Amino acid sequence: MAKMPSYPPFDAYLAAQSPRHRTIIRELRKFVRRTAPHLQESVKWSNGCWLKGKLPVSYVYAAPDYVQFGFINGSKLKDPQKLLEGNGQYVRHIKVRRRSEIDVRAFARLLKQAVALR
Repeated sequence: MAKMPSYPPFDAYLAAQSPRHRTIIRELRKFVRRTAPHLQESVKWSNGCWLKGKLPVSYVYAAPDYVQFGFINGSKLKDPQKLLEGNGQYVRHIKVRRRSEIDVRAFARLLKQAVALR
C-alpha cells in the first residue's frame, strides 16, 4: 500500500496542489476564515481540514477534476439547495470546479451548521 503524503501545515498542503486547485482552495480558505474565524487549519488524512478544537468540521480534497469542500457530519446538515453529495454514513461534500461556483451564502449556511454540530 502506498504511503499517503504528509503535509504538516496547511500551506504545505496547498503548495502541493495544482495551480487550478490552489486557486479554488485559496478561495475556500478565505471563505472559511471569514465565516468561521475560530476554526483552526490543519491537515488530516492528507487533506486540508478545519477543526473546532481537535474535532474536524470541514475539509478540502483535490480530486483530478474538482475540489471537494466537505463536511465531516454532512449527513446531518439541512441542505435545501441540494448541494451536498455523498452517500456514506456521515461525510458529505460539494464539488467545486471553478471559484465562481462558491456560493458564499449557501456554503456559509452549511458551514455554520457543521460548526454547531461539533
